[in-house]
Amino acid sequence: MNILITGAAGFIGSFLSRKLLELGHAVTGIDELNDYYSPKLKLARLAMVGIREKAPEYGITLEGAPNFRFVKMHLEDREGLEKLFSEGSFDIAVNLAGQAGVRYSLKNPFSYVQSNVLGFVNLLECCRTHPVRHLLYASSSSVYGGNEKTPFHEDDPVNTPVSLYAATKRCDELMAHVYAHLYRIPSTGMRFFTVYGPWGRPDMAPVLFAKAILAGEPINVFNNGNLSRDFTYIDDIIESVVRLIDHAPEGAVPTDICNVGCGHPMALMDFIHTLEEALGKKADMHMLPMQKGDVYQTFADTTKLQKLTSFCPVTPLFEGIRRFAEWYLSDENPIRED
Repeated sequence: MNILITGAAGFIGSFLSRKLLELGHAVTGIDELNDYYSPKLKLARLAMVGIREKAPEYGITLEGAPNFRFVKMHLEDREGLEKLFSEGSFDIAVNLAGQAGVRYSLKNPFSYVQSNVLGFVNLLECCRTHPVRHLLYASSSSVYGGNEKTPFHEDDPVNTPVSLYAATKRCDELMAHVYAHLYRIPSTGMRFFTVYGPWGRPDMAPVLFAKAILAGEPINVFNNGNLSRDFTYIDDIIESVVRLIDHAPEGAVPTDICNVGCGHPMALMDFIHTLEEALGKKADMHMLPMQKGDVYQTFADTTKLQKLTSFCPVTPLFEGIRRFAEWYLSDENPIRED
């Protein structure tokens, strides 16, 4: 198949690109390579799928990946995206682009509306004028807000987000439903739950904590550690997405939502202790109150994922953290010294 992946230099996007290439698909990846976090990490991820940096201004060239085309572009570029679709004849589109991070949305709300809302509308319009078999897009467990009922099920109310990031992701789900209703664009929103692993984002807990622990600096532990997260290893995320590609929704309104999580939440303090063991060093913890926009827990009901794909995430946290720590300490990590 001919597959478009937006956010191809991102954490999930780069791993998905590599997996789909291994499976024999042709992949076109786009990414704006912004500086929300170190572009060095994004370029290093691209190197995993055959892209090499050519110049400091991110001029890039293909090298060793004949079925992978990379285009530096952002979703807000409506004309550029339209041209890409008209030339690409894509069978599948997977939207993993967008502004990430709950806490950053408190400081930079406009970037979330531009990328996550306007950018997604542009993508939906391209799928309308150049139909694809299946549009899959990244939503988030954050849409569940402060729901106290666990585990979180796809049919639970999601009308009370507690961050702008969550609100933009819920907006994407609603817009995808509208386009499925009006234009029968088959779409699946994937509510990802706390993705972690090697090559992960520097603004996420594993990298933030590892960097501080190894430097002998304190780590910020919010709500005095009384939080839990459904940590989901990157390989399990990728396997889930690859399997979901073949399950395009049908019916009068061909759209669906699916939790993509581990289904086994872990207390934040247990996560920290597991990371300490993997790094061989104790953390100096700076206990803080709950931060605005945060939620107390995430916990995925993965019944639908298992029913659709016959797959359930299988990587235990201690193994995933061991692999993460091994990568973080290795020469493969381009941001270890940052």
